[in-house]
Amino acid sequence: MEAFIQRHQQNVIGVLSGFDRMRFRGTLRSISYTEGVDRFLGAVGVKYKDFKSFALGLSERLVRHAERMARAAGRPFEYRASGGEDKQAEAQKIAERDGITEGLVCVLRCVEPCMSFSIRRDGQGGFRFRAEQRKCLHLYYYYLDREFGLMHVRVATWLPFGIHVCLNGREYLARRLSKAGIGFEQRDNCFVWIEDMARAQAMMKELEERQWERLLQSLATRVNPLLGKTSGLDLHPYYWSVSESEYATDVMFRDTGALARVYPALVDHAIKRFDSRDVLRFLGRRTNSRFNGEVSTSLLTRSEGVRIKHWLQENSIKMYDKQGSVLRIETTINNARRFKVRKMTVRKGVRGLRWIPMRHAVADLDRRVEISRAANERYLEALAVVEEPSPARELLDAVSRPVTKDRRPYRALRPVSPQEASVFAAVLGGQFLLKGFTNRDLRGRLGSDPAVDVQERRRQSGRTTRLLRLLRAHGLIRKVSGTRYYRVTPKGQRIMTASLKLRDADVAKLAA
Repeated sequence: MEAFIQRHQQNVIGVLSGFDRMRFRGTLRSISYTEGVDRFLGAVGVKYKDFKSFALGLSERLVRHAERMARAAGRPFEYRASGGEDKQAEAQKIAERDGITEGLVCVLRCVEPCMSFSIRRDGQGGFRFRAEQRKCLHLYYYYLDREFGLMHVRVATWLPFGIHVCLNGREYLARRLSKAGIGFEQRDNCFVWIEDMARAQAMMKELEERQWERLLQSLATRVNPLLGKTSGLDLHPYYWSVSESEYATDVMFRDTGALARVYPALVDHAIKRFDSRDVLRFLGRRTNSRFNGEVSTSLLTRSEGVRIKHWLQENSIKMYDKQGSVLRIETTINNARRFKVRKMTVRKGVRGLRWIPMRHAVADLDRRVEISRAANERYLEALAVVEEPSPARELLDAVSRPVTKDRRPYRALRPVSPQEASVFAAVLGGQFLLKGFTNRDLRGRLGSDPAVDVQERRRQSGRTTRLLRLLRAHGLIRKVSGTRYYRVTPKGQRIMTASLKLRDADVAKLAA
């Protein structure tokens, strides 16, 4: 990312990274599966034949509780016929209309799909519970919170009473900045200027490191009267996970003109140059034969700007221009199990640190932050070569003359020759973006035959070693300390990309 910032340092006034939208999911694990519901009914003494009336009674308690809360606060308790309606916008209008600055804004009711349970015959003359997709009434509690601004808690009124808490990290930052007396300019859901960027970033970091369980459990207890000992149900507290997170890196440009001059080229580069292997590497995945998922890219023009989005199965990374002067790179994680986290585990009786699938749980939120931030930075790093302001000669002349390193002379490179171009294209391969490449990797990309005899393989390895030394002498690649891997340097990224683009450039356009 530093290469991108340095590339545009005259026009960039700040960079802010942190959570945008976050959606937490609460699960009553003891009744979230069929056997658990069966045990729950046995514990409260309810027979199968009475299940429907019992469940309806619980649902009615949730609805009556919501109605009482709305009435006590003097706030609307309204039904919405369409689940697709923008309830957030409606709540915002109600808050502005009634001059609400803190507390409950409204409670909205809507019938929406949910996972629930039904009793079905088991084919052996008995009955059993079955999990299935159903529709039930959901309650949306909208609050203007002191910390998070406009947020909502959504609770399903049918077993197993799933709950979601949605909040916005940028709204959190706006309130923190106002409380600290730090000047800022906010438009919609982004900042175009902040007086003290270092303190703002520190505040966003505090949000990332927050202990969420206490806050979330407090909200759940507020909207669900079935929790606690007084309910008579003895339900355990909610288990909290992150069902969706948006982690954004905002590059604030000096004005709309500064971003407008470079953004079309960024979009063109992303849509034409980033292939599926690049997207895999941005999101920290390896490109190998075992991957059989779907990678896709879409370009969409919206009222707020042009957006390019790369999907990797359920997760994505996107770029768009917000409010004219903010370049936003945003990683969205919907399925955390696609990533790995290093945890202490026991396998075959042996305890040790291992890479295992990441959980949705809030306990793995730090790893989610690490993955999202790294993805955004890799994306910006890959865009650092776009619209290089220097003439091509300033880049290419530097490697077109012999150099001496460690008292050893090295020949000049021929940046636009077919031979050199094939090497540049090989080392710039998307599969090497994250981890780097080895002598063997480069030989494979250059078309060496792995089936040759040992002597010929050694000769090929020797030629590749001399080639790697040449690229290192010119500063295009560097060796990763303590490993056999090499990585492309920022200088190498600029020079090799410029060389390949010159070879592919349209002569008529160059002449014009």
